[in-house]
Amino acid sequence: MRVDLILELLDIPGQLVNILSPISGFGANLVTVIHRRDDKNDDGMIPVQITLEGEQESLIQCIDKLKEMKVTILEINGVVSKEKIRTILIGHVIDTDIRNTLDRINKLKEAFIVNLEIKLSDENESSAMLVIETDYGMKDIVFSKIQEIANEKSLLVVNEV
Repeated sequence: MRVDLILELLDIPGQLVNILSPISGFGANLVTVIHRRDDKNDDGMIPVQITLEGEQESLIQCIDKLKEMKVTILEINGVVSKEKIRTILIGHVIDTDIRNTLDRINKLKEAFIVNLEIKLSDENESSAMLVIETDYGMKDIVFSKIQEIANEKSLLVVNEV
């Protein structure tokens, strides 16, 4: 049996070796690796396509290990599994306990913040742009839950379309 995976890795030395080393331990074989360094995104991440071959249980164990290692699996056999979404919070982002806001978003089963940019203004208001990784198809649910948190804190939310 074969499985094609598209992973997202940070473009720093050693990342590819780290994710490939556990594969043989589960009895799977690496068939192909396509490492697309030219496709680096704004977050310094690059897509890596790998094809694994082995028994179904071995392949499941490999995928589970990658998830345990916090490797983002964008696609499994051509089925998109993760997407990144962006939202901006505007208002007293810092004063309304940004740590609490981030923790509440990260506690959502469907979402994990992977990047944060904060802008401060002269009026003590601030804005935060969040890049959030979510399971494919969960964008509207995540945006809805972020809106609930923002409403409690009197923050304006601008979501990507």
